[in-house]
Amino acid sequence: MAFTKKQKGEMTAQYEKWLEESKAMFVLEYVGLKMKEVDALRAKAREAGSEVHLVKNTLFVRALQSGGYTVPEFFEGTSLVGFAFNDPPALAKIFADFIKGNETRKVKGGFLGKVIISETQVKALADLPPLPVMQATLLGVISAPATKLVRTLAEPARSMAAVVKAYSEKAPVAA
Repeated sequence: MAFTKKQKGEMTAQYEKWLEESKAMFVLEYVGLKMKEVDALRAKAREAGSEVHLVKNTLFVRALQSGGYTVPEFFEGTSLVGFAFNDPPALAKIFADFIKGNETRKVKGGFLGKVIISETQVKALADLPPLPVMQATLLGVISAPATKLVRTLAEPARSMAAVVKAYSEKAPVAA
């Protein structure tokens, strides 16, 4: 289907907007996929705060160039692009799960910020734990020394209170 110049301009502007708002994006080869599979992938991506779109390569390359990105060689053939607006590892995991068990599906690569990442780096990103788990781990690491310090400072007072209580229970005072 041929697009008018106006439609191409609108598509390029939309691509530029997605590029500006996303923290990362991953490119999947769109060969032999059925619409039901694409819809299921889009639904999972939406749950993770991301979006997946079929893009027109020539217009998307223009949007990349205008956004200051280095254009990689993997924008050949059909491309399904996932834009991670919140949690890049979550979208990478969705893509990695989507291509498992099917040789025709392939992640071409992607961008983390404006840095090009390879297919293996996308898979490594997919192996990271989700953002809430990483935040909880970091919080635990940060709060552990403070908790130990509070326990250390409170221990002498607690010991003293235990001695006083034991002494008071041992010998009642005669009036």
